[in-house]
Amino acid sequence: MLDKLFFKRKNPENNTLLEGNIPSHVAIIMDGNGRWARKRALPRIAGHHEGMKTVRKIVKEANKIGINVLTLYAFSTENWKRPRDEVDFLMKLPGEFLNTFLPDLIKENVQVRIMGKKELLPMHTIKAVDEAIKKTENNTGLILNFALNYGSRDEITGAVKTIASEIKKGNLDPSQIDESLIESYLMTQGLSDPDLLIRTSGEVRLSNFMLWQLAYSEFWFTEVFWPDFSEEHLREAVSQFAQRGRRYGGV
Repeated sequence: MLDKLFFKRKNPENNTLLEGNIPSHVAIIMDGNGRWARKRALPRIAGHHEGMKTVRKIVKEANKIGINVLTLYAFSTENWKRPRDEVDFLMKLPGEFLNTFLPDLIKENVQVRIMGKKELLPMHTIKAVDEAIKKTENNTGLILNFALNYGSRDEITGAVKTIASEIKKGNLDPSQIDESLIESYLMTQGLSDPDLLIRTSGEVRLSNFMLWQLAYSEFWFTEVFWPDFSEEHLREAVSQFAQRGRRYGGV
């Protein structure tokens, strides 16, 4: 039903979208890994590992249905407050994910990017991410943008500091400051703002995620924990997005 209503496909073999009111940029707050594990009497890290498998299938589905950018909130600046063993495990996941999935990403023409304070990540995490970025930099398909050690307030604060420094050096006049200039100093520089934000696990808040960029995004919340989030859930979110009217303050 969803295909008939919103999409026209190139052919039944690759399911590539040609037309349809689908979001160009989808951002996802992947929430509920720990609670998923707790319901099964498993350690929290088991939920994170299962959530990694979900990332793999959702990336493939997003690419299949024609989404251009997929930004995943993988680790926030606040997540360092979690128990050390959990943080250590989370820092190993990017390497495990990229080492096993990188050949598929290359094959499917996916370009890997990262936003966040990469320099504060463990060296093994940085190495895995840098390798994925390097090996996919010439790919022209879906942009898979991981938010790692990312916090929106930190991002905006950094942009303000940089702009202030440029003014102090005489390279910039305060009269030049507008939305476009500020956006050029954000970590999403060069990317469109998300059209659709998805958050799993029933929580209804932004949790310091892309506060500037989500100003006019459509939000879609689900009770489903991230490890249980399926391709059909993504399609449901896209379907609801397609039915909404976006007026950007107009009528």
